Amino acid sequence: MARRRFFVDRIDGDRAELTGDDARHLARVLRAEAGQQYEVSDNQRAYLAEISAVSAQRVAFRIVEPLAPEPPSPEITIFAALIKFDRFEWLVEKATELGVARVVPVDAERTEKDLARAAAKRVERWKKIARETSQQARRVRMPEIVPPVTFDAAVSDSSPLRYFLEEQPGADPLLSVLPATRAPSAAIAILTGPEGGWTDRERELAAKAGWKPVSLGQNVLRAETAATAALAILRHAWQILP
Repeated sequence: MARRRFFVDRIDGDRAELTGDDARHLARVLRAEAGQQYEVSDNQRAYLAEISAVSAQRVAFRIVEPLAPEPPSPEITIFAALIKFDRFEWLVEKATELGVARVVPVDAERTEKDLARAAAKRVERWKKIARETSQQARRVRMPEIVPPVTFDAAVSDSSPLRYFLEEQPGADPLLSVLPATRAPSAAIAILTGPEGGWTDRERELAAKAGWKPVSLGQNVLRAETAATAALAILRHAWQILP
């Protein structure tokens, strides 16, 4: 069984500590004791660590050794149009499990205005979800969750590979437009729409900015499903080719 992994704020020499909810979970739920081994990450690299002291609010670790670095993988940013917050939380959770590097909420033209106004106050909750999910998924780095941006700001992204998820007929399947040669650490951006779909103006702006419209098939998917499906396709495509 794989060891549990936790994120720590920093590693000082061969020492690290966990506080807050994670420390309470270790102490009270997992009943951690001195001498037990877990994995910790400082959001840069993972380490094998041994508990040296436990209290209700703090767990102290001694670093045993660094773990082998993970192989390079594509850095994928999802620019996700804001949707109802319970579904956006699901999107953050699943995208984190699938290895997304960054989630950028987007205030699209058809985003509900109440959602757009309240979104900035939700960022900390989305970060908490990303942190908890990253630990469960045994990630070395948590995804970055940034404050909401406008659609115009989203399409100004300069990632070399940029894909605009399009539900209208005529867009090429995502898998068919991926480059034949895929750099292991490629920078990729995906733009996913709101519940009401894109406006013609948004389509024009994305096209002018160099985004490639792509399809995920003939069925119209919910926004959160489309985001995770696109991410899964990209992650798989980069795993099966050198």
